[in-house]
Amino acid sequence: MDWGLHNRLSRIIKPDTHRTVMLAVDHGYFLGPTHKLEDARETIKPLVSYADALMLTRGILRTSVDSGVDVPIVLRVSGGSSIIGKDLSNEGITTCIEDAVRLNVAAVALSIFVGTDFEHQTLMNLATLVDQAQAYGIPVLAVTAVGKELGKRDVRFLSLSCRIAAELGAGFVKTYYCDEFEKVTESCPVPVVIAGGPKLETELDAFKMAHDAVEKGAAGVDMGRNIWQSEHPVAMIKAVRAVVHQNMTPDEALDVFEKNK
Repeated sequence: MDWGLHNRLSRIIKPDTHRTVMLAVDHGYFLGPTHKLEDARETIKPLVSYADALMLTRGILRTSVDSGVDVPIVLRVSGGSSIIGKDLSNEGITTCIEDAVRLNVAAVALSIFVGTDFEHQTLMNLATLVDQAQAYGIPVLAVTAVGKELGKRDVRFLSLSCRIAAELGAGFVKTYYCDEFEKVTESCPVPVVIAGGPKLETELDAFKMAHDAVEKGAAGVDMGRNIWQSEHPVAMIKAVRAVVHQNMTPDEALDVFEKNK
């Protein structure tokens, strides 16, 4: 791995723990003004100092994040469909690599939709983005998306998607947690972070998912709704950090949450 690419990735996945707590706030690119993300600046501001990286689009970065904030940016560069459209998997590359360079990002992110009608298109998007980003030493995060078909989140499908992403040159991969998750991480030669997904019923459920994921080889989490849709988002991200970086149990993390809310 080239020095610059490795350096950027090490800003996201911390060298001392080999883990990361990314804050996902890119949901508006297909969901629009999501609940509690209507005012992105107000949502991000109290949380940014606790995040190892922010994942977001260039529009929200330019309008809603102060340029003096010292947090690595993982820039969402794919899109082109919406929640009310025919097919969420019909995505293209929406941001050129030169704009990513102008924004001084630590990584760029793109979704792939394995097993859909747009599998070939989105995998070729990934291959193209890897070629473009590597010329500037920028790592690519491949997101193994499932669109509206959440039932696809099983070990066989996720292992397939993550391995293909790595084979095409992704520097790290974002996927869902599943039963037998260790089979996903063991068969993927690059770091794997888990998506938080839709907001879970309780805080303890989110802590348990994060704990089980890192226990089974995940390099951390890229969590959004389970943090900023919480009634106590700062307490939530502090507790998630305790799980990921300090190896706290879910019950210990719940104590951290209760003390900080």
